[in-house]
Amino acid sequence: MDKRKKTSQMQERAMKTMPLGVNSNGRYWGKKVTPYFQRGKGAYVWDVDGNQYIDYRLAFGPVILGYAYDEVDEKVISAIRDGVTPGITSQLELEAAEKIVELCPATEKVRLVNGGSDATQHALRVARAYTGKEKIIKFEGGYHGSYDYVLFSTYAPPSTYGNSRSPITVPASSGIPSALGDLIITLPFNNLEILEATLKRCGNEVAAIITEPMLGNFGCADPLPGFMDGVRRLCDEYGIVWILDEVKTGFRIAKGGAQEKYGYQPDITTYAKALGNGYPVAAYGGKAKIMDIVGQGVTQGGTYAGNAVAAAAAKATLEIMSTQNVHGYIDAMGSRLQNGLRAIFKKAGIPCLLSSMPAIFSVSFGIESNLDAREWAKADASIYKKIAARAFEKGILIDEDPREPFCMSYSHTEKDIDDTLEIFDEIVRTL
Repeated sequence: MDKRKKTSQMQERAMKTMPLGVNSNGRYWGKKVTPYFQRGKGAYVWDVDGNQYIDYRLAFGPVILGYAYDEVDEKVISAIRDGVTPGITSQLELEAAEKIVELCPATEKVRLVNGGSDATQHALRVARAYTGKEKIIKFEGGYHGSYDYVLFSTYAPPSTYGNSRSPITVPASSGIPSALGDLIITLPFNNLEILEATLKRCGNEVAAIITEPMLGNFGCADPLPGFMDGVRRLCDEYGIVWILDEVKTGFRIAKGGAQEKYGYQPDITTYAKALGNGYPVAAYGGKAKIMDIVGQGVTQGGTYAGNAVAAAAAKATLEIMSTQNVHGYIDAMGSRLQNGLRAIFKKAGIPCLLSSMPAIFSVSFGIESNLDAREWAKADASIYKKIAARAFEKGILIDEDPREPFCMSYSHTEKDIDDTLEIFDEIVRTL
């Protein structure tokens, strides 16, 4: 019996109207293997054939509480009944913004926008306006959105990046104007020496340094001790705005994200994903003296920015995080899964590195450390892909791309973890 007959049929149908049959490139896994979603509840999703999966993809991280989470959905439904997009500011927007400022120590003022790309794009514009400079620095392998200004040295093979002391800025896609490469400097992550040498040459031209707390789309490379402190120091020294991109980590690794967990003090922070438990909402915010230039000759707008669905979802999600032990529970479940996976791969004699935190982590094979995109490129992606494909066949949904992380939710149970480990143990024994 074909377990994915309807899935194959839907893909054939979708290919007629959508490029690759999907609306985002990361959703395409190939012919006859690309999943098509029917519904989700808690930690589970079902495809159009009715196959059930324990989901550790969680829509690339947003589903922090669980799919169709009643406490959030009820607030959203109530808000919808009063009108979704009024075009004037609502009390819901204000309350969502107040909650973000309450939870995030380095965020004094905030604006709601529609997605992570919106958030980082506006943050960069504000940084350029505030400093009067145009260039930005990003780190190789860091993903900060799907627009042209930041899609450099992101998905290209690290073998194309050139020498680490004088990296080549590589566009991630055809169609990106080559002139934009003159406005961005790409550097290896975790290397303060190279960052400092670069700023000595051109620090007076740099408006912003944009970093993730870890490389969330490239094996979850964590910063070395002191690296983020060094970034903060150099930004102060050269009059540069430090943008901390917490689209993946914000409200996921702690209520206040990395700035709460590690005490980081960025100038601007960007948020999305876990902010609304899967509803489309994002934000950027930071120091009042910087944010107050918005509207003072600095443009930021959006027809749907702060709409009722987004604001209600954000407010409800953050209130649940504030009143329940969401992150303690997620850390416990994530640690259970991490420890179990380590034991399975160690027993099988398969060298394996689990990077980053229990709430969001990567599994990489054949490397002992992951400091940057160049080092991660030495990992054995083929082992991961084999395991991911077999896990999918057995009802475990992880991303087929080895650069992407496992994510945990408030709805995963001990039984889910134990069932997952049993399946992984079976898979590994057959490799």
